Amino acid sequence: MNGKDRRRSYQKGPVTLRGQRVPSTTTDQRLLDSRGSTEWLHTDPWRVMRIQSEFVEGFGALAELGPAVSVFGSARLGASHPAYEMGVQVGRKLAEAGYAVITGGGPGLMEAANKGALEAGGTSVGLGIELPFETGLNDYVDLGVNFRYFFARKTMFVKYARGFIVLPGGMGTLDELFEALTLVQTGKITRFPVVLVGVDYWAGLVGWLRATLVEHGTIAPDDVDRILVTDDIDHAVRFVVDEDKDLGEAR
Repeated sequence: MNGKDRRRSYQKGPVTLRGQRVPSTTTDQRLLDSRGSTEWLHTDPWRVMRIQSEFVEGFGALAELGPAVSVFGSARLGASHPAYEMGVQVGRKLAEAGYAVITGGGPGLMEAANKGALEAGGTSVGLGIELPFETGLNDYVDLGVNFRYFFARKTMFVKYARGFIVLPGGMGTLDELFEALTLVQTGKITRFPVVLVGVDYWAGLVGWLRATLVEHGTIAPDDVDRILVTDDIDHAVRFVVDEDKDLGEAR
């Protein structure tokens, strides 16, 4: 190949390719040739389109949802666990207060919150995620969206919620909790109420935040003070409703 050939330009949409980057076939050829490899399904440019489609589907499904609260909790704590009934009560009380309930759509305490909302005549939303051990959305979801990508799903939890109520949970629950706290701390979202339901369950974590992180100056006292920790479901829901009302009046 001579120097001129090596510098030949090839336009692939907005992308310019030269030299050895120039493909031997066109995009249309590869699209129309059903005998070709399916590896394109797993390449990064195609993933961008899938990611875009997940945001479009999520925005389209939830844009007219109205006021909502995201409820998090363990998938592993079933109906025999005391926290399950707390989840049912949280979902019911939120629905009675006029809020849709958004969960991860899975079993356990997510199911409990969806059940409470649905039985109270509210809107019960499940945002599922593709995982090897998940079995799909629980039976109490009446508006469900399934995601491939965690970050697209996490955006929906925050964008369409007026606050978080967090039941006892594990790594996924902690991930969502600290995501919300970080967004509030950095000013990405404002006046976003966060409630931890289960004093005994959460006391160790909150105590560690105060005794270690605040003490070392890595967070401010206000970062902890803004979290409500309670066993009282009515108090939890009222706290979210009051914060939402105050923010609405401030606007």
